[in-house]
Amino acid sequence: MKSSPRLIAAICAALLTAAAPQIVRADDFSASQRTAIESIVHEYLIAHPEVLQEAMNELERRQSAAEAEKHKVAVKDNALKLFSSPHQVVLGNPDGNVTFVEFFDYNCGYCRGAMNDMLTLMRDDAKLKVVLKEFPVLGPGSLEAAQVAVAVRMQDTTGKKYLDFHTKLLGGRGQADKARALGVAKEVGLDMNRLEKDLTSPEVNETLQENFKLAEALGLNGTPSYVIGSDVVVGAIGLAGLQGKVSTARCGKVNC
Repeated sequence: MKSSPRLIAAICAALLTAAAPQIVRADDFSASQRTAIESIVHEYLIAHPEVLQEAMNELERRQSAAEAEKHKVAVKDNALKLFSSPHQVVLGNPDGNVTFVEFFDYNCGYCRGAMNDMLTLMRDDAKLKVVLKEFPVLGPGSLEAAQVAVAVRMQDTTGKKYLDFHTKLLGGRGQADKARALGVAKEVGLDMNRLEKDLTSPEVNETLQENFKLAEALGLNGTPSYVIGSDVVVGAIGLAGLQGKVSTARCGKVNC
């Protein structure tokens, strides 16, 4: 790894401050003293470049820990809307001891693959509560499809027809938009007159606005993204990864 002058200068400043925290400040050293110390540090880093990698690894570890802690606070602060909002779809066991929240976009290719992971989890885990939140970030077609999805949820309190609609639309080919979403809604047996009426309801906009605000609070900028217990997971991590997160939320370890 090649060391940059800026990195060396930063390390030197830290060393100078740490070496004499109660005696002098780093900028109290003379120019010649600073030059000599910088030379020593430079020579050391050239002789031991692995130190830089160790420092970067430690920095990444600390940043990841800080990010995880920030996520936990955000989840706690938004728990009611995340897990029990009247604007969301609930599948699986509504009284489950772990809640699995997925933010998705109907035009997200990764979401298509992740859908099967979610279905497998729901099938194999009788104590899992699954919450789906539309998060249309991939253009106008995604927004239109999400609006139709909210209207579907409004006339389906059981979630069964919504899940049928969801899997057919997300698993189908081609661009998802209003026309295609309406076609799928008709295919699964929704009341199309009511659906068209519900599309004009304030509930549609309120649902999507709530989802976008939650995503912003959690620092989500892509799909699929998840909240599993108190953990935030960004990106498709595969079935095994999701199972591990569910187990950790349930019993504190990857395998309960």
